[in-house]
Amino acid sequence: MNLRPSGYEPDELPDCSIPRQRLPTLTEMKPKVNRFLSICCVALRDGVETCIDNPMTRSDNDLIQATVELDKALELRNKGALLVDVRTPAEFAEATIPGAINVPIFSDEERVQVGTLYKQKGKGTARMLGVELVSPKIPALLKQVEAAQREHTGPVIVFCWRGGMRSLAMTSFLNLAGIHARQLIGGHKAFRSHVCAYFESAQWPPIYVLRGLTGVGKTEVLHRLEEQDFPVVDLEGLANHRGSAFGALGLEPQPRQKMFEALLWDRLDQLDSADYLVTEGESLHIGRLLVPKRFHQAMQVQTSLWLKASLEFRTRIILDDYPALDQLREQFEKPICALKERLGNKVVNHLLELLHAGKWEELVRDLMVHYYDPLYLHTYPEQRIEVELEPFDSGVQRVVEALKRLTEK
Repeated sequence: MNLRPSGYEPDELPDCSIPRQRLPTLTEMKPKVNRFLSICCVALRDGVETCIDNPMTRSDNDLIQATVELDKALELRNKGALLVDVRTPAEFAEATIPGAINVPIFSDEERVQVGTLYKQKGKGTARMLGVELVSPKIPALLKQVEAAQREHTGPVIVFCWRGGMRSLAMTSFLNLAGIHARQLIGGHKAFRSHVCAYFESAQWPPIYVLRGLTGVGKTEVLHRLEEQDFPVVDLEGLANHRGSAFGALGLEPQPRQKMFEALLWDRLDQLDSADYLVTEGESLHIGRLLVPKRFHQAMQVQTSLWLKASLEFRTRIILDDYPALDQLREQFEKPICALKERLGNKVVNHLLELLHAGKWEELVRDLMVHYYDPLYLHTYPEQRIEVELEPFDSGVQRVVEALKRLTEK
């Protein structure tokens, strides 16, 4: 379901009346580029606050082509603008604005080099190193942005940590090359503050939660609802985790906490006009990630849908959810051993025997009987509508009908 608006106001578009010319060569850009390098390169590493906070002269400021406030940048993003994060790959991996691409001016190692040199030998020496590191990259950086922009509409929005010299330099290089670009005021720091403020004060519509014992198929039902354009928030999908002791097996690493919060903000922003939300019951933690507390509290308010299915049905769902079980055998051992305190040595040793023998169906069934079912029974809500999920297709339709009853009251 795509809830993003489309289209631009006329004054938001770059001048498209003149055909796009070829990118200028580095030689052709040299006079203007050298000017920028002289004022930017030592401060391209945002971590050196004393460098970044140096005020620019009026003539330096004249080189700024365009800036944009965060609210306007997010509006342009929703209309298809390309966001370019020029921070290092490590900073980008920590968190970015959802949808942004990484076009780093410095590598992780280069950022350390410039910062270390600045502290040890001062601004002038660091400036020269910055020039040496950045100058050869400029044509490739521009081409990378130009190639990415072909799939987007509107201006390029460039940002670094807090709207410092890295994003200023890239914005200016792009504009000099004829690629309409704007620098995000406040950078990623402003966006992070926006996300934090959102989860501290936002009010959400009613949130209806699918609950049930392990393996009942809550996630699959959620995906079916999303296919039918229900306003679904897939927390496990955003967290890249199945939400259990074995939930990370066979999946790529989870995002960092800040990125998870940014992704959740993004999904909720997409559903801003929805009359209600639908999600799956989760504890406060999904793997190593924490669901924002106010949002988690909002998930506990409305009547829940308690999905029911037989043990055999639930076992099949689990086996389907872990298709490469034999390849994951070694990874299962550690989580099973971690259950000794709750289940005791005898039960855990039996589970390990089933694991080593490759008796997956029996192992899954015993895990649910001894561990998961007793653990999840405490989530049995007082306010609930019980929905029988077998057979699955008609069960999904019963979930749809139950949601309609709840939302049409």
